Amino acid sequence: MPHHANECPGPCATPPLNPLNRRDWLRRTGNGFGLLALASLLEKGAGAGARAGEVAAANPLAARPGHFPAKAKRCIFLFMTGGPSQMDLFDPKPLLARLDGQPLPPSFGKANGQFLESDPLCLASHRKWGRYGESGMDMSDLVPHMHRHADDIALIRSCVADSVVHAPALYQMMTGRVLMGFPSLGSWLTYGLGSESDDLPAYVVMTQPEGTPEGGAPCWGSGFLPAHHQGTLLRSGPAPIVNLAPASGFDPGRQRRVLDLLRDMNERDLDPADTELSARIASYELAFRMQTAAPDAVDLSTETAETRSLYGLDDDRTAEFGSRCLLARRLVERGVRFVQLYSGGGPVAMQWDAHDDINANHEKMCGLTDRPVSALLTDLKRRGLLDETLVIWGGEFGRTPVRQGGGRGRDHNATGFTMWMAGGGVKGGTIVGETDEVGMNQIADRAHVNDLHATILHLMGIDHLKLTHLHGGRDERLTDVGGRVITKLLA
Repeated sequence: MPHHANECPGPCATPPLNPLNRRDWLRRTGNGFGLLALASLLEKGAGAGARAGEVAAANPLAARPGHFPAKAKRCIFLFMTGGPSQMDLFDPKPLLARLDGQPLPPSFGKANGQFLESDPLCLASHRKWGRYGESGMDMSDLVPHMHRHADDIALIRSCVADSVVHAPALYQMMTGRVLMGFPSLGSWLTYGLGSESDDLPAYVVMTQPEGTPEGGAPCWGSGFLPAHHQGTLLRSGPAPIVNLAPASGFDPGRQRRVLDLLRDMNERDLDPADTELSARIASYELAFRMQTAAPDAVDLSTETAETRSLYGLDDDRTAEFGSRCLLARRLVERGVRFVQLYSGGGPVAMQWDAHDDINANHEKMCGLTDRPVSALLTDLKRRGLLDETLVIWGGEFGRTPVRQGGGRGRDHNATGFTMWMAGGGVKGGTIVGETDEVGMNQIADRAHVNDLHATILHLMGIDHLKLTHLHGGRDERLTDVGGRVITKLLA
C-alpha cells in the first residue's frame, strides 16, 4: 500500500497532523461563517481600481463599471511601429523647404536623435499638402484616403516621449514606462473594466506577419497585474486562432466533462496569489466558449463584397492590413474591450523607420495602411460604432527635421511628434498642440505619454489616479507619477 508523508508507518503515539490552509481553517471553524465573511470581502474588493480587485473565478473578466460614465466602451489602437514622420504626414513646415541642405539654425537647439552626426543638415519634406474638411486640417498626399476624415479625427501635434530608442519608447507608449515588465494599456483597461464579451478575449493583439515589434511580447503583457489581463495574440491569415476546433469525435458534452474535471483538480488547494494558474483555468473555459463564438467573429467571408472592397481586400497591397482592420471592427462590435493592431514589425524594411529614404519608406507603409485605416473609420461610423469606440493612431516617436548621414532619411525624434484620436468622446476636426517651425520640439500644449494615457483612460470612464494596483509596497498606476487629461481633445 502506498506510503504518504503524513501517514505513520508503524504504531503511533499520536495521530498524524494534516496542515490546514487558511481557507480550510475558515471553512471548519465557526460553522463556516469565517469563509462566508471572506467571500463577502473578496466580492467587495472587485471593481475598477480595487487594489487587489479580483472577480469571481468563474469569470475574472466580467464587465464592471468605471469611475464615471464612459464616452468610449472599447478601443482600437493602430500602432505604426518605427516612428511615422510628423512633418511628412500631418504637420507641414514650410521653413524646412527654405532650409533644405543647410545646417539647423542654433535657435532650435540640438537635434537629439539616436544616430545623428554633429551639425546635421535640414531635410525638406517633398510631399504635396492640402487642407481638408470644414476644419481645414493639414494632411499630405501620403494619406489620401484619410482626407475625408479630417473632421472625424483630432490631431495631437505636441506628443513627447522619453526615449529615442525603439524598445524603451515602445514600452513607454504601451505601458507608461521605458522599462519592460509593467502592465500594458490594454491590461490596465481590462483590469479596470473587464470585458463586454463572455466568449471572446477581452484584449486582442494583431502583429505584422513579418514579425513582432522590437519590444516584443512585453508590449502586451500584464506585468504585475493578474495574468488573465495579458493580450491574446491572433495570427494573420485565414485561421487567426490556432487549435480552435475540437478533435474529431470529441463531442461538446464529453469536452465539458473533461474541463469540469480539470477545473476541479486545478482548484484544489489553489493559492489565491497564483494568478498564472488562475489565468490558465480561465483560459480553458474561454477557449471552450470561443469554439462557438470565435469562428463567426473571424470569418471575413460573411462580409459583403462592398465592405471587403472598402478595406482593400481586393488589392494585394492592402489586403493583409485591411483584413486585420476589418477583424478589429468585428471584434469590438462583439464586445472585445481593447484591440492592438501593429503596422510594422520584423525586418526594418517592414517598419516606419525611415533612416535611409523617408519618401520611399512612407510611400510603402502608407500604401499598405491608409486605405484600411480610412475604411475602419468609415465602417465604424456608418454602423453607429464610432461614437462608442476610441480609435488611436501613432507610433513610439516621430522623426527629425534633419537628414541622417547626408542621405534622404530622418532619425528618431521624441520631443515633438504627431498622433491622432477619433471616436468616443473625441472632438473631431481639432488640432491640439504645436511644434516649432521645423517640427522638432513641441512649443504648446505638451502631450507627454502619461498625458495620452490619462486621456485614453478618461474617455473609457476611468480616473487614472484611482486605477491602482498595490505592488512592491507602492500603489502603481499606468501614468506613474504624472499624467493629465488633455481636455482640448474632449467633445
